[in-house]
Amino acid sequence: MKILIKRAYEPAARSDGYRVLVDRLWPRGLTKQALPLNEWNKDLAPTTQLRQWFGHEPERWAEFQKRYRKELSSPEQREKMRELLKSASPKALTLVYGAKDEEHTHALVLQSELGKIAGAA
Repeated sequence: MKILIKRAYEPAARSDGYRVLVDRLWPRGLTKQALPLNEWNKDLAPTTQLRQWFGHEPERWAEFQKRYRKELSSPEQREKMRELLKSASPKALTLVYGAKDEEHTHALVLQSELGKIAGAA
């Protein structure tokens, strides 16, 4: 299964497959009608506390990844990730996020963790 990531401000494409917003906050300036999604999964986003601590500061990226992976390692989060993969299957899964910084986004970490689960299935 292909697991892609895409900014919410990029146009949707048929090749996106199952589109899921993985932010706790709705992307600024977009209406719900303007953002085609299959689901909004706030639960897989970093906690508010972790998101605020990170503040999109690139020098905190390594530590953010470590802390976010720890959040995603709980049995409850692993089950939510398996459910998401099942919902998307057999299509591609596109993780949609709102951040401007494409190199330091939690969606990259989530994509990696989902890939590990998909590969183990």
